[in-house]
Amino acid sequence: MKVEEYAQYDGLGLAQLVSRGEVTPTELALAALSAAERVEPRIHCLVRSFPERAHSPRMDLASAGPFRGVPFLLKDFPLEKGTPCEMGSRLCRGLVSGQDSHLMERFRAAGLVTLGCTTTAELGFNVTTESVLTGPTRNPWDTQRMAGGSSGGSAAAVAAGIVPMAHASDTGGSIRIPASCCGVVGLKPTRGRIPLGPGVGESISGLGIDFAITRTVRDCAALLDAVQGAGVGDPYVIAPPARPYLQEVGTPPGQLNIAFTTRAWSGAPVDPEVSRAVEQTVALCESLGHRVREASPTVDAAGLMFATVRLGSAHLAAAIDGLAGALGRMPAEDTLEATTLATYRYGKAVPATELLGAQALLNGLCRSVGGFFEGCDVLLTPTVARVPQPLGTYDANAPGITAEQWPEHIFAFAPFTALFNVTGNPALSLPLHESSGGLPIGMQFVGRYGAEATLLRLAGQLEEARPWRTRRPRVHARP
Repeated sequence: MKVEEYAQYDGLGLAQLVSRGEVTPTELALAALSAAERVEPRIHCLVRSFPERAHSPRMDLASAGPFRGVPFLLKDFPLEKGTPCEMGSRLCRGLVSGQDSHLMERFRAAGLVTLGCTTTAELGFNVTTESVLTGPTRNPWDTQRMAGGSSGGSAAAVAAGIVPMAHASDTGGSIRIPASCCGVVGLKPTRGRIPLGPGVGESISGLGIDFAITRTVRDCAALLDAVQGAGVGDPYVIAPPARPYLQEVGTPPGQLNIAFTTRAWSGAPVDPEVSRAVEQTVALCESLGHRVREASPTVDAAGLMFATVRLGSAHLAAAIDGLAGALGRMPAEDTLEATTLATYRYGKAVPATELLGAQALLNGLCRSVGGFFEGCDVLLTPTVARVPQPLGTYDANAPGITAEQWPEHIFAFAPFTALFNVTGNPALSLPLHESSGGLPIGMQFVGRYGAEATLLRLAGQLEEARPWRTRRPRVHARP
């Protein structure tokens, strides 16, 4: 299969070719590796690849799941047993995952074939992917600009046509931010929808969740069907979907009550082009028959920052201590970026009473936002406040930035995402617009807790009304 043909398909499209016997999983893997050879030198989204897997005798016996034989990439985090996972950090050089996660088992059962690992910000702690360990990942639309973070390598790989989907994770927007920057689809599912075990019960006090970045809405829905649901021993179980998510795509959503805002709760400025994109989305939703009004949850922005800084810093410090102990290294200037080290030191000093106070503040936010959604079905915001910025704008190794200044700096770029990691609501970034300079502008749609079905119905309708699948960045596997 030629790369030009391969890169036209989404994941379900490729799986259909396999099921009809028109192509083998090995041929798909070879096409994906060829696509990577074409674009990787220009965007640097991969930290390693596994070309030997294309020729494994097991390839043509891949699972008969919905994505049988479809090439896939993992964010460089611990997910697959025996696979290096350095998490963008010099501290983690040589680290290898000791077990499959429940999510990895489900990716494999869905038929996905992992061919490599993608770049990430150091320990996932940035809105761009430019770690000291791996260097900058470049945006396929403009290689002088950021691809977003922390799952920037996955978003760039999907946008550039290496794979139709890739694993990603999200603690403050790390799926949605790079999806917006790279012009692809990024869903952060409801808290509890995706298993985190067996190594983790609740990631960062419930803020973190894993899933994927895709090119199409239907791939997003079908992959969610394949991996959703609690794992054995998970700390809690949420209500399952009423029917398969893939059935929601193409189902009319009915008349939805959609609230929208272009004002960041923190007061961070929003680029006029981004605000105009929201207004255009409002007009599009109205033309599709939805009721749209300007409204926003009441958010204690200072309390949100206070709480997330303390929780995030303490969890990061604990993770770094565990990694340092396991690998025999010290957290220091030669193993951690400057802002990571500052946050580590800060987190070591956070009192337990402040952590409990932070959790109480976040509980109040959950109640307030939950009450807001009793009056609407969906909230529309920009995904990020600015178009993708030049590389180096969010330098995690810049000296002198404190643990409290760093989150304020990076979340001025993405002030709309972290709230929904706190509340657990599902949130979806769709690549509906472009700037005057041709850069993607994502729109964030947030649903009620557990209501991915509503978001996917609306997303399918918007994808049909304003399709993005034929738009390609300057760097792409298809010349």
